[in-house]
Amino acid sequence: MGTVDDLLAQLDPADRDAVAHVYGLAREVVPEAEQGLGYGMPALVYRGKPLISVMRAKKHIGVYPFSPEAVGSVADALADHPGIGLDKGTIRFQPEHPLPDEVVRALVTARREQIER
Repeated sequence: MGTVDDLLAQLDPADRDAVAHVYGLAREVVPEAEQGLGYGMPALVYRGKPLISVMRAKKHIGVYPFSPEAVGSVADALADHPGIGLDKGTIRFQPEHPLPDEVVRALVTARREQIER
């Protein structure tokens, strides 16, 4: 796998916009994050640790903050949103049902705080 930019260049426009939006919000929260890899996936990396990866899977877009704790920190905020699924360390969504910006910011903030501990 290549960089986040490489990933974005390969996506269809609707998927690209949705994925790029999440990465853009993450960069607002952690502007010093750099492109890198997390568990072999293109990701933003902070202080040498993977911060977040957002990728198109077969049936959804997956958000991977590399932390079940971070996902748990926003689970209640996503409970009533259609088309959004949660798993132990993953949030799944469709471009037509994007994640709320405030939830993405909270997710990235939670992961940043974990890395800083």
